Amino acid sequence: MTEFAARVEQVSISGIREVFEAAGEDAINLGLGQPDFPTPAHARRGAIEAIEAGRTDAYTSNKGTRSLREAIATKYDREYGIDVDPADVVATSGGSEALHLALEAHVDPGEEVIFPDPGFVSYDALTNIAGGTPKPVGLRDDLTLDPATVEDAITDETAAFVVNSPANPTGAVQSEADMREFARIADEHDVLCLSDEVYERIVFEGEHHSPLKFAETDNVVVVSACSKTYSMTGWRLGWVVGSERRIERMLRVHQYAQACASAPAQYAAEAALTGPQEPVEEMVAAFEERRDLVVDGLEDAGLEVPTPSGAFYVMPKVPEGWCEEVLERDVVVVPGDAFGANGEGYARLSYATSTEALKEALEIIDDATRAVR
Repeated sequence: MTEFAARVEQVSISGIREVFEAAGEDAINLGLGQPDFPTPAHARRGAIEAIEAGRTDAYTSNKGTRSLREAIATKYDREYGIDVDPADVVATSGGSEALHLALEAHVDPGEEVIFPDPGFVSYDALTNIAGGTPKPVGLRDDLTLDPATVEDAITDETAAFVVNSPANPTGAVQSEADMREFARIADEHDVLCLSDEVYERIVFEGEHHSPLKFAETDNVVVVSACSKTYSMTGWRLGWVVGSERRIERMLRVHQYAQACASAPAQYAAEAALTGPQEPVEEMVAAFEERRDLVVDGLEDAGLEVPTPSGAFYVMPKVPEGWCEEVLERDVVVVPGDAFGANGEGYARLSYATSTEALKEALEIIDDATRAVR
């Protein structure tokens, strides 16, 4: 009798999804990890024009269209002064596939992958699917990842470590000094630094820095996407950037698992990257206003809240029973332990929803907090 693969048996349905399914139809959803803004009009037009011109009916190159990869390479030069060859880019089905490619191409069975805890749920699951050994590490009090903690965790069995900035679920942004250290660690220990930069443009204080800029070897691979920056989660368009030899290995996985990213989505992404950036700036400004509203409201409720510097999440410390009490009052929040053992005692709230809904939710949260104290 055919049994299930052990690596899949180690993976469970996301705790985030379980919370959604338990919520009522009229609940205020502070669990959703996607912007509530429309995809920019020029990105939509890019797809429509390509469809009407008949350019989306066939497979593209496995790596993606040349013009999209050139737009991605230009972005890295324009925003970060990083020289990327368009040949060293693979367009993927969202950032999720990009993470999958990177881990499948670099992790052998039993090898360790170090990642932040609390951290994005995919890191643990995709490590298991690759046959690797998850090795979560804790965060600083401000919820950033300490390079020293990563370096201390590296062993002869370590294949990779993951850096995520701005971070999901914490909203924390790593400093330039941290990113330089992560690059150094990758170089000196000859391990892969997988930098998840999907939220790279959503920064309120400071700037986003990539370890790709500081590495002296090719031991940094970067994952990003249009999903959060351009409110294009449903378009499923991401990418991975790395050296020629690393891209070639990741392409071996991609060409059999996916063949190529969706052609209409590729043209929409190209338009998003090369067109006006004002919609991004307006969205980020709105998120910052909402961040301030939510942090103030949670603090007024008596909760301890590390102030996030990016993304659109906040992760307060909460008393026992808090998440259940809030959920019972039809406000969807995600218990912190859905993101790792160190997330216990926290909750993740997304403020990617309207100001009106946030104000209503904060009133309910204030009542719920008093009820459990």
